[in-house]
Amino acid sequence: MDQILNKVGSYWFSQKANKEINSVGDDINSLSTSIEGGAKWFVNKIKGKMQKPLPELLREYNLPVGIFPRDATNYEFNEETRKLIVYIPAICEVGYRDSSVLRFSTVVTGYLEKGKFVDIEGMKTKVLIWVKVTAISSDGAKVHFTAGMKKTRSRDAYEVLRDGVGVEKF
Repeated sequence: MDQILNKVGSYWFSQKANKEINSVGDDINSLSTSIEGGAKWFVNKIKGKMQKPLPELLREYNLPVGIFPRDATNYEFNEETRKLIVYIPAICEVGYRDSSVLRFSTVVTGYLEKGKFVDIEGMKTKVLIWVKVTAISSDGAKVHFTAGMKKTRSRDAYEVLRDGVGVEKF
C-alpha cells in the first residue's frame, strides 16, 4: 500500500512541478515579447522616428481608439504593407460598456485599411465560447466584429481606452 501511495504522490508531484515549470516558461516568453517591443520603440526613438500614439493611428484609419487595452502602447506599423503589430505587456481581457469582452494575446497583428483592421491574429471575443476575431470594420456609429459571424455593436462603447485585466491563458 505504501508503494502505491508513494507512486501516486510522486506522479502528482511531478505533474505539479511540470505545470509550474511551464508557467515560468510562459512568463519568460511574455516578458521577452514585452522587452522586444520596448527595445524596438527605443531604437526608433533614438533614430528620430517617433511614431504617433496608437489611438491616433487608429483614428487616422477611422477605427475606434479603444479597441486595444490602454497599456498597448508599443507597436510597429509598416506604411507600405499597412501591417500593424501591437505589443501588449500581458495576456488580458477588456470589458466594454456594451457587455462585450475582447481577449488579447501579447502580440496582435493585422493589416490596417481605411475603416478596417483585417487578417487579425491574437484577439478573441466571447460569443458563448471564445472565438478568434478575424476582422474589425467601422462605418458611422457602428463597429462590426467578424468572429466566425459578423457581430455589429455601437461604436461609442469602443471610443474609450480601458484597462486590461490579466488572465492566465489566451
